[in-house]
Amino acid sequence: MSANLVFLLMALAAGISIPTQAGINAQLNLFTRSPVLAATVSFAVGTLTLVVYALLARTPLPSPASLSGHPWWIWTGGILGAFFVASTVVLAPRLGASTMVVLVLAGQMIASLLLDHYGWLGYPVHPVSVGRIAGVALVCIGVVLVRWF
Repeated sequence: MSANLVFLLMALAAGISIPTQAGINAQLNLFTRSPVLAATVSFAVGTLTLVVYALLARTPLPSPASLSGHPWWIWTGGILGAFFVASTVVLAPRLGASTMVVLVLAGQMIASLLLDHYGWLGYPVHPVSVGRIAGVALVCIGVVLVRWF
């Protein structure tokens, strides 16, 4: 199996995990009675999973000296992840999986166009083109179709 196929399948699996995780966390919210607590439990279990993996893989920790040479915002990914998970806990039971995911996808596509066009956050520059804008427009049309039908 080629490396490209492995990465494509990995991306597909990550996509499958979004509505699945949202549904699981929405059910967890019924137990915890708090979207924030449900997201916290989800993050705690995820963190434990990653710690166990890192230990088993013997992943070395970066040296404290190497941490100072990076921009401050590299630490904000967890904040964005917490917002995403807590949001899906609230949104999944209200919007349904399809509407929630297609709205998330539309937001991802709009942000991706900007990140690629300007090369923000270390992304390689891929200028906005008519084809790319049309693709995002089709995703946004998909949002309307999924929501209304």
